[in-house]
This record gives sequence, C-alpha cells and structure tokens, in this order.
Amino acid sequence: MEYPAVFLKPEVHSLAKKYVTPEVFEEHKNKKTSRGYTLLDCMQSGIQNLDSDTGLYAGDEECYTAFGNVLDNIVEDYHAPYKIADGHTPDMNPDHLNCPNPDPEGKYIRSTRIRVARNLKGYGLAPNLGKQERLDIERKVVEVLTSLTGDLAGKYYPLQGMDEATRQKLVDDHFLFKKGDRFLESAGCNKEWPEGRGIYHNDAKTFLVWINEEDQLRIISMEKGSDIGSVFRRLCKAVNEIDAKLGFQHSPGLGYITSCPTNLGTGMRASVHVKIPKAHAHPDFKAICDKYHIQPRGIHGEHSESTGEDAGVYDISNRRRLGLSEVRCVQDMYDGLMKLLEIEKS
Repeated sequence: MEYPAVFLKPEVHSLAKKYVTPEVFEEHKNKKTSRGYTLLDCMQSGIQNLDSDTGLYAGDEECYTAFGNVLDNIVEDYHAPYKIADGHTPDMNPDHLNCPNPDPEGKYIRSTRIRVARNLKGYGLAPNLGKQERLDIERKVVEVLTSLTGDLAGKYYPLQGMDEATRQKLVDDHFLFKKGDRFLESAGCNKEWPEGRGIYHNDAKTFLVWINEEDQLRIISMEKGSDIGSVFRRLCKAVNEIDAKLGFQHSPGLGYITSCPTNLGTGMRASVHVKIPKAHAHPDFKAICDKYHIQPRGIHGEHSESTGEDAGVYDISNRRRLGLSEVRCVQDMYDGLMKLLEIEKS
C-alpha cells in the first residue's frame, strides 16, 4: 500500500492532502477498522477527484478513532474554532428557539427548509455499507416512518422499480434525489443503485425523508412561507421519534456521525429562500453574513446566481454545524435573516 502519488500534484489542495502527509500515511496505512476499512479507502474520493475540498469520507464510525489524529485535524480545520475536546451537546427542543415569524405578510420569504443527516447505530456509513445492511436499514426505517401519525403520516416510495408517473410526480415536487455526484461515486456511496433507497413524505408534503443517499437518513421539514418555528417543531418531533425507536450514531466530541466530516455535529442545514436584492447589493453584505455565521447562495445551489423571475432571491442558511446545538444553528440563520431583512426594508 503506497502513498497516493496524485497528492504530490500542486493543483491538489484538499484537507486530506494537507493532513495525510507521506509520514502520516506510513504510520496509519496498515490500520483497519473492525469492518475492514483503511485510511486509503477513506481517501478514494480525494484521490479520484483532484479538485476535492475535503477529499475524505469515513466508511464507518470507527474511522474517526482508528485514524483519529488524521480525521481530528480535518474536523478541527473545517469546523474551526471548534476543538473536539470542547464537546458537542445536541438540542432538539423547539421550545428553546426564539423565532417569531419574520415575514407574516409574505413580502420577502418564499419558503423555509430545515434538514439533518443521521445514521443508525450498528451499521457502516454509506461508503462501507453492504447490500444486506442497506436493505435492513431501509426496512427498519420504513417500518418506523409508516407508523407515524398526525401531520407526519404519509407514504414510502422506493426508487427501485418506481413507475414513471410516480417518478415524475416526485421530480415536480422537487423531492426526488438522484444518484450521487462524482465525489460520492468515488467514495463508494452509489453501490447497487437504486436498491435499498427511497423517499418518504407526509400527506401535506411538508415532511420528507431520504433513505440511503449520502447518509442513511436525510430528514427534512419544509413549507411555503416564513414560519421557521413551525418547520423546526415538525422536524424535532420526527427526529426525536425516529431516534427513540432506532438510535443514531453519536459521540461526545463529534456529535452525530456522518460519512463526510463537514456534516458532523448537528448534520443540519436550516435555510430560507428570501428576496433581498438591496441587502445583497449592500457593500457590507459579506461581512454581515460572516458576523451572523450564515451562508448565502443562489437558489439553484452552491455558486449559482439567481436570475430571471428569481432575481434577488437567495438561499440563506446556517454555516456552523459542529460545537453548537441544532437550536443554535436555526437561531444563527434566523438572527442573520432578521439583519438582512432590516437592511432590505431600510
């Protein structure tokens, strides 16, 4: 097992290259997790995609201890100034959130969406998940989801064997997820696609779960308009119920375990689509976003620009995920949003 020569190329700037030096690789190259995953396995996405920012995916929870000093450095670099020794405390109690509806008249905010990534205890992560394990996870999760009642009650749609009418309906609702990108492909997340994967949504189309995408679960709450408290309350209700019945991978220093180190902690992205052309043009826009720990981007994804009828509409989300609770993540987004709306109105 040799050090990946591509990491010596000057165009590679990933965190994996930064912290997996030839000396560090030599020290760890023969180590394996109990599920047989090596440091080289973790590095495959970065080796095959030289433009990777992180360049490393964990194959199982044990990777974070077996190759600890490597992954610890990557985690602390990405999530700076957080230190793993500080500890991570979750909080999925919606009563702790202070977020009166910021736009009850609907002049600025189009929609609100909050999601978390979660993985079940006792299983590998997506890059190192066997076919039978993936099917077991699907079965267990669907069993729990289809037992939900009230506003969470709905239906499961497996990707395998899906008819065209159902597929098109999920595309139209923006619910369908596709085979992972080249980074996830190289990491091994797309194996046996689409077997063992699917989508659950409630009848009102405000609660959605993706099964066995980049992580075993992406749990999503969303609705039109600006009632952030309502969206978070629904998410908490669902996440807490699923956790109570199945149990999520979690550690005191890393929070909820995810395959990509960037999602550790809360695994949360809380966002709104908001029309703020004047605030966006403000000379202090970037400084304000940095101050409130929020991330702006076009509504068509990272690095996109909003144009046409969407001109001036931006996706505003929390930037921090690790070292602060889920409540604090949503509060970050809310507080930053309120500042941007203040500027827009003035």
